[in-house]
Amino acid sequence: MPDNGNSTRRRSPLDRAHVRVVEDHLRSLGAMFRRKPTMTSDSITVVDQPMLKRAIGAAALGNMMEWFDFGVYGYLAATLGKVFYPDANSAVQLLATFATFAAAFLVRPLGGFFFGPLGDKIGRQKVLAITMIMMSIGTFAVGLIPSYASIGIWAPILLLIARMVQGFSTGGEYGGATTFIAEYSPDRRRGFLGSWLDFGTFIGYSAGSILVTVLNASLGEDVMLSWGWRIPFFIAGPMGLIGLYLRSRLEDTPAYQQQLDDHDAQVKKDQQAGGEIGTIFVRFWRPLLVCMGLVILYNVTSYMITSYLPTYFTSVIGRSQLSSDLLVLLSMLVVVVTIVGLGKLSDHIGRRPVFAIGAIAQIIVSVPCFILFGMDSVWAPAVACIIFGVILACFAAPTAATLPALFPTAVRFGALSISYNIAVSAFGGTTPLITSALVSATGNNLVPAFYLIASGVVGLIAVVFLRESARKPLRGSAPQVDTPVEAEHTVAAAEAVAAMDPDESPLEAIDPEIISTTFSDASAVEEAASHEDPVSDGELAATRD
Repeated sequence: MPDNGNSTRRRSPLDRAHVRVVEDHLRSLGAMFRRKPTMTSDSITVVDQPMLKRAIGAAALGNMMEWFDFGVYGYLAATLGKVFYPDANSAVQLLATFATFAAAFLVRPLGGFFFGPLGDKIGRQKVLAITMIMMSIGTFAVGLIPSYASIGIWAPILLLIARMVQGFSTGGEYGGATTFIAEYSPDRRRGFLGSWLDFGTFIGYSAGSILVTVLNASLGEDVMLSWGWRIPFFIAGPMGLIGLYLRSRLEDTPAYQQQLDDHDAQVKKDQQAGGEIGTIFVRFWRPLLVCMGLVILYNVTSYMITSYLPTYFTSVIGRSQLSSDLLVLLSMLVVVVTIVGLGKLSDHIGRRPVFAIGAIAQIIVSVPCFILFGMDSVWAPAVACIIFGVILACFAAPTAATLPALFPTAVRFGALSISYNIAVSAFGGTTPLITSALVSATGNNLVPAFYLIASGVVGLIAVVFLRESARKPLRGSAPQVDTPVEAEHTVAAAEAVAAMDPDESPLEAIDPEIISTTFSDASAVEEAASHEDPVSDGELAATRD
């Protein structure tokens, strides 16, 4: 065994993080093997790949439609203010429009309380079909509302009702979609596959913002105020029908239906143990708080960029509408380009490092970026938008894989929907309203940066208490793999780790070929498994931290 070069070579931080993730994964498999009944290849779920692809597509489309609406509403905020609140001055119009936007978030927890536990009782798919229908109806209805000039005060009232229908339905959408994808993704690729859900989020937002930008440029302000603003909302109808069709097809899949039947049986068995809402708060308050902290971190940044920045650029900084729209769109495109790669990275080095890097960066760069926003230049705000796009991608990429892993199967949909929507309603959806009001009251254009710093601190605290879940089975679930061969390797590895000395590295107890084909494709882990680059005492201790 060579020992001159390799035994003293220092691993990079990414390599060390990956070694930790793989060793943690193997230790968790060893612990599962020691339980009764003993793990076998038959007890490991081999994922149906065609079903998985359809599930990801159907779930991502629902998220895309939800955020298409957010993009449209955010970019049309000034126009909608003039249509529905024509007698107010421009500042009051924006506040009223954002208040209507925020009102939808007040009912999101109600949707979470309703749809979450319902999804744990009747299955994820049925609830996701209902939320898709409600979201599309609510968005389509906005385009049908007459203006204030036609029906007076009833116009903003109807807008508020439509927004609240949307908010109630979205209370079950994201929690259900993340749960659905997480429960059918292989353990080692959950971060990568889950990132496609939020990829759909930002594709939807980008599509909505691009459409509004094109309409503003081609139709002009008068036409947009007259009828042009309705066009984006009408598109929600066909999108909803397509999404409903895709989600309905999933019920027709025999493999999925069998797993759904098994899930329903488990829910009925566990209802007395943990299905009630009150029990969720009592038994799972720690993961609930961690979930809320991560959601605050993600959503304050997301809504600051997607819903407030377009108005900040035009009303506070004084940029043109087209320039403002393009700058925010740049941030969204950065997210779209980087999110899947960061999701894959979270499988490689863990969820916690990706969240932590983003949170620390946000704390450090928020004030400098908002100073760049205020510069009379094209490139300065563009650089700031790119930076915020990368930071937002660090939060978005691992979220869909991280949050469902906090809770066991019996309460996953309910606990996730409740905690997610409470945090989004209190801190995410209200971000445009609060920051807009604070800027108006203080006259300080850096207030949004301070708000982002506060959310970064909250998120970083949540990361400290977050248990690493990369490559590990979900709580209460058997391991999930891509192939039958991987299932056999998983059982062999679990048996070997269960029989080893506690002070021994799992990588030293397993055939290096199994490590390279099933658990890692990274040279650092392969070298450690083949004993060519042994883990130092310090690194071994770090893997147990």
